[in-house]
Amino acid sequence: MATIERFEDIESWKGGRDLVRHVYEANKVESFAHDWGLKDQIQRAAVSIMSNIAEGFERGTNKEFVQFLFIARASAGEVRSLFMWLLTKTTWIILLSTNFSMKSLPCTL
Repeated sequence: MATIERFEDIESWKGGRDLVRHVYEANKVESFAHDWGLKDQIQRAAVSIMSNIAEGFERGTNKEFVQFLFIARASAGEVRSLFMWLLTKTTWIILLSTNFSMKSLPCTL
Protein backbone atom coordinates (compact mmCIF):
# COMPACT_ATOMS: atom_id res chain seq x y z
CA MET A 1 0.00 0.00 0.00
CA ALA A 2 1.38 3.40 -0.98
CA THR A 3 2.03 6.03 1.66
CA ILE A 4 0.40 9.39 1.13
CA GLU A 5 3.00 12.12 1.49
CA ARG A 6 0.89 15.21 0.73
CA PHE A 7 -2.65 16.05 1.74
CA GLU A 8 -3.28 17.07 -1.88
CA ASP A 9 -3.14 13.36 -2.77
CA ILE A 10 -5.95 12.38 -0.38
CA GLU A 11 -9.11 11.56 -2.34
CA SER A 12 -11.44 13.03 0.30
CA TRP A 13 -9.48 16.31 0.21
CA LYS A 14 -9.88 16.37 -3.59
CA GLY A 15 -13.62 15.77 -3.15
CA GLY A 16 -13.76 18.63 -0.66
CA ARG A 17 -11.99 20.89 -3.14
CA ASP A 18 -14.53 19.96 -5.81
CA LEU A 19 -17.37 20.66 -3.38
CA VAL A 20 -15.96 24.14 -2.66
CA ARG A 21 -15.84 24.82 -6.39
CA HIS A 22 -19.49 23.74 -6.77
CA VAL A 23 -20.59 25.79 -3.76
CA TYR A 24 -18.95 28.92 -5.14
CA GLU A 25 -20.63 28.29 -8.51
CA ALA A 26 -24.01 27.82 -6.82
CA ASN A 27 -23.47 31.09 -4.98
CA LYS A 28 -23.58 32.90 -8.32
CA VAL A 29 -27.28 32.04 -8.73
CA GLU A 30 -29.07 35.33 -8.16
CA SER A 31 -31.71 34.19 -5.68
CA PHE A 32 -29.02 32.47 -3.61
CA ALA A 33 -26.39 35.18 -3.90
CA HIS A 34 -28.61 37.74 -2.12
CA ASP A 35 -28.93 35.67 1.05
CA TRP A 36 -25.56 36.74 2.43
CA GLY A 37 -25.77 34.81 5.70
CA LEU A 38 -26.68 31.49 4.08
CA LYS A 39 -24.20 32.00 1.25
CA ASP A 40 -21.33 32.78 3.60
CA GLN A 41 -22.16 29.92 5.99
CA ILE A 42 -22.23 27.32 3.20
CA GLN A 43 -18.95 28.64 1.82
CA ARG A 44 -17.28 28.54 5.23
CA ALA A 45 -18.55 25.03 5.97
CA ALA A 46 -17.42 23.71 2.56
CA VAL A 47 -13.95 25.24 2.91
CA SER A 48 -13.79 23.79 6.42
CA ILE A 49 -14.06 20.26 5.02
CA MET A 50 -10.92 20.43 2.92
CA SER A 51 -9.09 22.58 5.48
CA ASN A 52 -9.67 20.11 8.30
CA ILE A 53 -8.50 17.19 6.18
CA ALA A 54 -5.33 19.10 5.33
CA GLU A 55 -4.73 20.29 8.89
CA GLY A 56 -5.27 16.85 10.36
CA PHE A 57 -2.87 15.29 7.87
CA GLU A 58 -0.22 17.90 8.57
CA ARG A 59 -0.43 17.23 12.33
CA GLY A 60 1.50 14.06 11.60
CA THR A 61 -0.24 11.61 13.94
CA ASN A 62 -2.99 9.16 13.10
CA LYS A 63 -4.95 10.11 16.23
CA GLU A 64 -5.08 13.80 15.31
CA PHE A 65 -5.74 13.02 11.65
CA VAL A 66 -8.78 10.92 12.59
CA GLN A 67 -9.99 13.68 14.93
CA PHE A 68 -9.83 16.23 12.11
CA LEU A 69 -11.56 13.80 9.73
CA PHE A 70 -14.49 13.71 12.15
CA ILE A 71 -14.55 17.51 12.17
CA ALA A 72 -14.49 17.53 8.34
CA ARG A 73 -17.36 15.01 8.35
CA ALA A 74 -19.37 17.28 10.64
CA SER A 75 -18.77 20.21 8.27
CA ALA A 76 -20.00 18.07 5.38
CA GLY A 77 -23.20 17.47 7.36
CA GLU A 78 -23.53 21.20 7.87
CA VAL A 79 -23.23 21.80 4.11
CA ARG A 80 -25.89 19.16 3.41
CA SER A 81 -28.20 20.66 6.01
CA LEU A 82 -27.79 24.18 4.64
CA PHE A 83 -28.48 23.02 1.09
CA MET A 84 -31.60 21.21 2.32
CA TRP A 85 -32.77 24.48 3.87
CA LEU A 86 -31.98 26.28 0.62
CA LEU A 87 -34.11 23.77 -1.31
CA THR A 88 -36.96 24.24 1.18
CA LYS A 89 -36.65 28.02 0.98
CA THR A 90 -36.53 27.94 -2.81
CA THR A 91 -39.61 25.70 -2.95
CA TRP A 92 -41.55 28.17 -0.78
CA ILE A 93 -40.44 31.11 -2.93
CA ILE A 94 -41.67 29.29 -6.04
CA LEU A 95 -44.98 28.37 -4.38
CA LEU A 96 -45.55 31.91 -3.13
CA SER A 97 -44.77 33.38 -6.52
CA THR A 98 -47.46 31.18 -8.10
CA ASN A 99 -50.19 32.37 -5.68
CA PHE A 100 -49.98 29.12 -3.76
CA SER A 101 -52.57 28.82 -1.00
CA MET A 102 -52.25 26.69 2.14
CA LYS A 103 -55.95 25.99 1.70
CA SER A 104 -55.15 23.91 -1.37
CA LEU A 105 -53.23 21.37 0.72
CA PRO A 106 -55.10 18.25 1.84
CA CYS A 107 -55.47 18.18 5.62
CA THR A 108 -54.31 14.91 7.19
CA LEU A 109 -54.71 15.88 10.86
